[in-house]
Amino acid sequence: MSDDLLLEVEEKMAKAVDALRHDLLTIRTGRASPALVENLKVEVYGSVMPLNQLATIAVPEPRLLAIRPWDASTLSAIERAILKSELGLTPNNDGKIIRLSIPPLTDERRRDLARMVNQRVEEGRVAIRNARRDTMKSLQAMEKDGDISEDDRYRAQEDLQQLTDEYIGKLDAVGEAKQTEIMEV
Repeated sequence: MSDDLLLEVEEKMAKAVDALRHDLLTIRTGRASPALVENLKVEVYGSVMPLNQLATIAVPEPRLLAIRPWDASTLSAIERAILKSELGLTPNNDGKIIRLSIPPLTDERRRDLARMVNQRVEEGRVAIRNARRDTMKSLQAMEKDGDISEDDRYRAQEDLQQLTDEYIGKLDAVGEAKQTEIMEV
């Protein structure tokens, strides 16, 4: 029974790592990446849609994104969404394609982005610790109800701590890789 709990908490921890990976893709580095804008919310056709459902996003050069909408009437809406976003990029619209030039990052901006990465990694750690806390409570309740013995609870808690340490290590590795990418000149 405690094995089921451990499998469940491991799944939650893996989702926290995946969420961090996905979240860090949207942080701008010196290179162009479609992940920067693909989930940008664009208000078109009376609803809000992610950009990747409205256009093709390509990287023709290392510091350039080309966004080609499937419907030319959405060009201005996409341009507005890019300007409203926190990317700090100015779209260049030629009537068919929107080009986003990715300028090199300043040292100050690199440090700010590195701090942002640290904050997001810390949020991931908190999510993992919350999952551990909830599982610990469940284990204690199971022992109180007589479903597992005290020894089984201690063993499960040790396994849970190992899982927690493993997934926090994975979070740290993802964060360090992103920081290295940001600090590259």
